[in-house]
Order: sequence, then structure tokens, then C-alpha cells
Amino acid sequence: MVPSRQVTESQQQEGGDLIKPMMPNPVLASHQHRALHRELLFCYRQGLLTRKQPELQRVLEQKQREQHKQRELALCPPSDLEVKLCTRQQRMQEYELEEKKRSESRKNEPEFVRVRGTLKRSQTFSL
Repeated sequence: MVPSRQVTESQQQEGGDLIKPMMPNPVLASHQHRALHRELLFCYRQGLLTRKQPELQRVLEQKQREQHKQRELALCPPSDLEVKLCTRQQRMQEYELEEKKRSESRKNEPEFVRVRGTLKRSQTFSL
């Protein structure tokens, strides 16, 4: 640390407009701040810090890469497998919607009607 300027008593008496000594910066004097700074320097020296770019710049570059990929995918036609997967996904979504509608309609039915329906479907075995 650089010693702060000290004004002697004789100088204070001679001129009242002298600059008074500066107070230490509370942020730099903080023990937590110094410990954090020491840890960051240590990690930087050891090569533990993988971030070479600021976070904002990394996010911007990642978005640009994603947009570039989307443009490339839009230019080439989908393969047969992708088309079949899309149709299968649409059928599954339609099936799930139908099941949801059926379950909602079953909620409105009285309980004895639901039980009777399950009894009809079950087979009876005679011994």
C-alpha cells in the first residue's frame, strides 16, 4: 500500500485550502473483496478460468450459430426419416388429445356406469 499524504500541523496552520489526506477505499479495504480478488488471480494463473470472452459476447455468438444452423436446415429438404417421424409425432399428439377428451367425458359419467362398463369388458370364467 502506498502511504497516504500526511499534512503536518505547521502546513495546516499556514494554508487552510490544503488537500486533506484521502480515506481508504472501503471496497478495496474489504477483506471479502481482497479474498475474492486473490482467488480469481489464483484461478487465472492455474488456468481454471475457462471463460476467455465476456458472457454477453458468448451468448451473442451462440445465437448467431443457432440462426446459421436454422438457415442451413431450412435450405435442405427433410429426409424420409424426418418426414415419418413428424407424421408419427402428429398421430401421437392426436391420440393423446382423444384420450384426454375421453377421460374428461368419463368424469361426467356417474360411477355406476363406469363400473358397469368395466364389468362388461372383463371375462367370466366358469369353473
